[in-house]
Amino acid sequence: MEQQEVEVREDSESQLIYRIERPVYDETFIRSQLLHHKENSTTFRQRLAQCFRCSSHKAKAALLSFLPILSWLPSYPVKQYLFSDVVSGLSTAVVQLPQGTFAVISLMIGSVAVREAPDSMFYVLPANGSNASAFVDEEARDARRVQVAVVLTSLVGIIQVLLGVLRFGFVAIYLTEPLVRGFTTAASMHVVISQLKYLLGVKTQRFGGPLSAVYSVKAVLSGITNTNVVTFILGLVCLVFLFVIKDLNERFKKKLPVPIPGEIIVVIVSTGVSYGMSLSADYKVDVVGDIPTGLSAPAVQNFSLFPNVITDSFAVAIVGFSMDISLAKIFALKHGYAVDGNQELIALGLCNFISSFFQTFAITSSMSRSLVQESTGGKTQIAGLVASLVVLLVVVAIGFVFQPLPQTVLAAIVMVNLMGMFRQFRDIFTLWRTSKIELAIWLVAFVASVLLGLDYGLLVAIAFAILTVIYRTQSPRSAVLGHVNGTALYCDVDEYEEVTEYEGIKIFHCNSSIYFANSDLYVNALKEKTGISPEQLQAAQKAQRKQKKVNSKNNSPLKICVRVSPPFLFFYP
Repeated sequence: MEQQEVEVREDSESQLIYRIERPVYDETFIRSQLLHHKENSTTFRQRLAQCFRCSSHKAKAALLSFLPILSWLPSYPVKQYLFSDVVSGLSTAVVQLPQGTFAVISLMIGSVAVREAPDSMFYVLPANGSNASAFVDEEARDARRVQVAVVLTSLVGIIQVLLGVLRFGFVAIYLTEPLVRGFTTAASMHVVISQLKYLLGVKTQRFGGPLSAVYSVKAVLSGITNTNVVTFILGLVCLVFLFVIKDLNERFKKKLPVPIPGEIIVVIVSTGVSYGMSLSADYKVDVVGDIPTGLSAPAVQNFSLFPNVITDSFAVAIVGFSMDISLAKIFALKHGYAVDGNQELIALGLCNFISSFFQTFAITSSMSRSLVQESTGGKTQIAGLVASLVVLLVVVAIGFVFQPLPQTVLAAIVMVNLMGMFRQFRDIFTLWRTSKIELAIWLVAFVASVLLGLDYGLLVAIAFAILTVIYRTQSPRSAVLGHVNGTALYCDVDEYEEVTEYEGIKIFHCNSSIYFANSDLYVNALKEKTGISPEQLQAAQKAQRKQKKVNSKNNSPLKICVRVSPPFLFFYP
């Protein structure tokens, strides 16, 4: 290996000229001569024992990672957070009562239940000699469909727990911010579209699968002439009132000790008005109606159904987790905290598996209720606990109190609380100025999720995001950098007028790693930007070596110095 050589000579005007020649190291030489691996004195048995060794510190860390509530609950600021959490929990519970599940998960599980327990399985033939036609035993059919849903929920829980233990939560890194924001904006569109018929009092059927949002809007518009005027006026008044309350809470949030509980006020007043004026009986206003009371006794699932629904369970588990982690990331970005995807999987899985023995439905995060809880001042999981206790109280004892509550009021609450999500449309203008590729991810996530549904739309969005990664690495941005006078900055010489290059130096920058798929593009960009050909440099190096040998024989000074430094920096005379 050649040593560093320095030539100092005077030119015709008696000025010193420095030419420095440095050795070029390749990876093979560095690994063989300069770097040596550290010797590992521990055996495999010792490392295995260390992995499974238990200590108080290790046990405490594992417990806190599994139950993070133990880390923050002891230091919960009661005076600062409790009232806000209670108000938020009450507001969320009011919306939770008639809207217990998330629409996409409901449709996915409903389709499986109908497939496994169709009406044709429960036709009852009339007795001999009877002229009556066959009929469907609805009680037996519904009981079978409940069994299917419960078994599916149990399997979803098992799958999610296993994925969490196996650290499958890493897939959350593929849910980039533009993808999440486009996806959640589309989810908001689905929720608003699902509430239109309740706001207007229009009767329409439910749609599922691709283009369900389009069909739902078309159905509402087709029946808009049948709008219940009283229902619409009541819903519109609630919309305006809640919007004003939200605006006041935002404007005076620093002066108000707690946000004004607009949702609770609306529910109490509208329930009283509905009961006092008999809106359901006299004006045909749709109300919440009968709320079943009591809890089902725990029971073991019908395990014979497991093979029939295993594939559907994976789909529901993945979609449920994706919706959960997407919403979690939205709030994490807004409030500045981190989200553990594996912890989310384990939490969802345990909830689904344990609750399935009580004949419950597969759960995931709900956009409408989450936004109600956040926008009404919820600070911690105490708000969720309060909401759960209220729902439990209603289910067990006082469900009749909310029976007169108009559904249009609930639709108004959901729509107003979704307004914050629709502000994400501003991302389009921001991304247009900053990154066209991230704008494309946002738009694909939004359009695909609106048109294809949240399940297929999410898959399309993730696939497109991965393709953009490949595109970025195959089409990297390259530039020749120059110095900004008076600073330590180096910027693109083609983009900024103030940037100047050092004489005799070319600094080539590429914003992507080099691998087989973009190596040719890298070399072509290098030649184009710098005007330097590596082949010519290699030829010059060979000529230099020959000249050096001649000079060493003649004891004459070195006249040419050409060297290539690590890949971004090139020196030439």
